[in-house]
Amino acid sequence: MPVKTTDVQPLAVALTMLALSCSAAAQSGASASVESSGLALTEVTVTADALDLDDSRPKSVSTATKTNLDTKDVPQTVSTLEVSKFKVYGINDLSVMLEGVPGVDTNYDMRGDGVMIRGFSADGSDIYRDGIRTSGQIRRSTANIERIEVLKGPASVLYGRGAGGGVVNMISKQANFESLSSLGMRLGSHGNRGGTVDINRLVSENLAVRLTADYEQADSFRRGIQNRNKMLSPSIAYDNRQGLTWLGQYTYDSVWRRPDRAPSYNNLPSDVSYRTAYAHPEDYVEDTMHMFRSVLGYDFGNDWSAKWTLGYHDANQDFDHLYNGSYCQPDGTRLSNGAACNTPGLMTFTRAWQVTNNKTFSNAFDVIGKAHTYGIDHDVLMGLEITQEKRSPDLATNPYVGGVDPYNPEWTSSKPAQIAATTSNRHSAKAQGLYVQDLISLTEQWKIMAGLRWEHYSFKTHNLINNGQRSYSGNALSPRLGIMWQPVPEHSIYASYSKNFSPYGGRGTLGVSVNEDVVFDAEPQYSRQIEVGVKSDWFDNALSSQLAVYNLEKYNVRYQPDAENDPFTWAMRGGERSRGMEASLTGRVAEHWYVRSGVGLQKAIVKRDVATPANEGKQLSNTARKTGNLFVRYVPRNDLYAEVGVTYRGSSYTNLANTSERPGYARFDASIGWRPLPWTVTLAVTNLTDKRYWRNSSMPGAPRTFLISGNYLF
Repeated sequence: MPVKTTDVQPLAVALTMLALSCSAAAQSGASASVESSGLALTEVTVTADALDLDDSRPKSVSTATKTNLDTKDVPQTVSTLEVSKFKVYGINDLSVMLEGVPGVDTNYDMRGDGVMIRGFSADGSDIYRDGIRTSGQIRRSTANIERIEVLKGPASVLYGRGAGGGVVNMISKQANFESLSSLGMRLGSHGNRGGTVDINRLVSENLAVRLTADYEQADSFRRGIQNRNKMLSPSIAYDNRQGLTWLGQYTYDSVWRRPDRAPSYNNLPSDVSYRTAYAHPEDYVEDTMHMFRSVLGYDFGNDWSAKWTLGYHDANQDFDHLYNGSYCQPDGTRLSNGAACNTPGLMTFTRAWQVTNNKTFSNAFDVIGKAHTYGIDHDVLMGLEITQEKRSPDLATNPYVGGVDPYNPEWTSSKPAQIAATTSNRHSAKAQGLYVQDLISLTEQWKIMAGLRWEHYSFKTHNLINNGQRSYSGNALSPRLGIMWQPVPEHSIYASYSKNFSPYGGRGTLGVSVNEDVVFDAEPQYSRQIEVGVKSDWFDNALSSQLAVYNLEKYNVRYQPDAENDPFTWAMRGGERSRGMEASLTGRVAEHWYVRSGVGLQKAIVKRDVATPANEGKQLSNTARKTGNLFVRYVPRNDLYAEVGVTYRGSSYTNLANTSERPGYARFDASIGWRPLPWTVTLAVTNLTDKRYWRNSSMPGAPRTFLISGNYLF
C-alpha cells in the first residue's frame, strides 16, 4: 500500500519532537549534567488539591480581549468549558461538547460542526483555534484541546468578519514549564477504544517540549456507521527568563468516518428502527487538518510587551456518499410531499462527491501594556492583523439508480458512476485590520472597555466551469464599548455595546458554491448587540456566577428583487433579532459538592422580510428557546468522586416557515471515578435513562452508552 505524503509529514514532525523529548529525559536523568547547568530536580507530589480536578472555573479568559483578564473585567458573556470533564464520557466532537451551553444550538451536520450562537450560525467563519481562524467545511477534533471559550455576541473588534452571534475559541495543549505528563486508555460501548499520550518535559530551565497523541476508533449504534480519529501535536516553548519567549506548535488531525446522512424522520415510515442507517458500504468522509503556529513574545518591562503570532491552517474534506433519501409509499407517492414516484415501497438516494481544500494564513502583531495618565489606569492592546484565506471546492451529484428497502437496507449494486465536477470554484479573501482596545480604570469601582477596529477586505472568485470571475472590496469599522461598576471586588455590573460585520451581504465567507449567475452584493451585513449583566464571586471565591440579558440584531440583510433579469441590483430584505437571558453557576457550593451549570432563554425571530412577508415574526430555524445544563459532583474524599448531570435543549422549528418542529429533550449522564493519584479510573454512562431524542431532523441521539477510562500522571 503506498504511503501518502500527508501521512508522512505529521509522523516526521512528531518523531522529531519525540526525539527531543527523549533527549530531555536523558538529560534530566544525568545528575552531573543537571547540576552543572544549575537546573535542580525536585520530587513531584501529585494531589487532587494541587490539580484542582473538581473546580471547572478558569483563572482568566483571553478570547474576549486577546489578553488574559479576570472574567469580571470583560463586559460580555463568556462561557468556558473544561474539556477533560467531557472526555470522561467519550465526547470528542465539538458540537456534542457544546450541547447545553446557554444560548448555543448544535445541529448534527455530517460535513461540519453545525454550531449556532444566539440564533446565528458560527460554523463557517467563527470557530478559532488559539485565536486563529480555522475556516473550512470540516468536523473539528478536540483531541488536543484543553478548554473551549465561547464569546457571546459580536466580536469583529478583535477578529474581523463574522456572522455576529459569537466566537468559539479552542485552546490547545502546548509545551509549558508546569504541566504533568500522562498516559490514558479508554474502552466503551459500540467498539469504542482509544488511547492518549501526553508528554511534557523540561529540556532546561529555558526550554520545554511537549508531544500529545491520540487515537480513537468506534462503531455506532447505527448499523454500518464507523469513525476513526488520529491526532499528533508536538510543541516547543522557549523562555530566556529575560523577556524573550517563543512557542512553536504543529497539530495534525484526521477524522475519518462512514457518514450517517440519514433521511429526515419526515421522509421515513414511522415504524423504522432508529438504529437503522442508510450508509452505502463505499461511503466515506475524511477530514484532514494541518496547523502550524508560532508565537514570539518580548516583555520590555514596565508592564509593556509585544507579541507576533503566525498561523497557518490547512483543512481538507474529501467525501463520497449517498444522501437525500426519499421514501416512495406503496401507493406511488412520496411520503414527504405527496409527489408521484415509480419505486413503491422503496427509498431512493442521490450520490454526492466533493473535494475541498481550505487554507488560512494569519499574521498578527500585538502590543500590550499598562499606562497611568492623570490618575487613570489603562490596560491597552494595539494590533495589526493580515489574513488570507483560500477555498477550492469541487463537487457533483447524480441520482442513485434503483431503490432500497427502508426496513432492511441491503445494497445490491455499486454507486452510480462518478461524473465530472459540476461546481468547481477557486475563492480567495484578503483582509488587513488595525485595532485598539483600552480597559480604562477610572476608579477602583468604575471601569470602561473601549475598542475599535478598521478593516479593509477584498474577495475574488473564479468559476472554472464557465471561466467566470468576480472580485469585490470594501472597508468596515467595528466598535465596542462597555462600562463596568464593581462596588466590591466580588461583583461586577456591566453594560456593553458591540457591532459586527459580514462582507457582501453575509455571503462573502468563502462558501462552497458560486454559480455562474451569482453576483455578490457590495454592502456588508451587520449585527449589533446591547448586553447588560452581572458577574459575581461568592463564599470567599468558592463559587462564581454570570447573569446577562441581551438584544442582538442582524440588519442590512440583502436580497435580489429580480435576480433573473437584474442580478446586479440588491436591496435590503430586512433583519433578524435575538433577545434572551443567560445565567451560569460554577464552583464549590458546599463542602464536598461542586457544580457547573447554565441556562439560556432566547427568542430569535425574523424581524422584517420584504421578500417573504409571511416569515415576519417567525422563529429562526434550528434555534431552541431554552437551552441549559446542570452537573453536580460529589467528592467525599480526594480519591473518590461521583457526578450526575442533565443536558437540556428545548424544541425548535426545522424551517423558517415554522411548519415542522423538532421536539426538545433532556439527557442525563453520570460518572464515578476513583483516583488514588497518580492513577485515575472513571466509569461514565451517557444517556443514563436511554432517552430517545433527535439531534436534528435526520440524526437520532445515541442510546445509553458506557465508557471506562484510565490515566496515569507522571
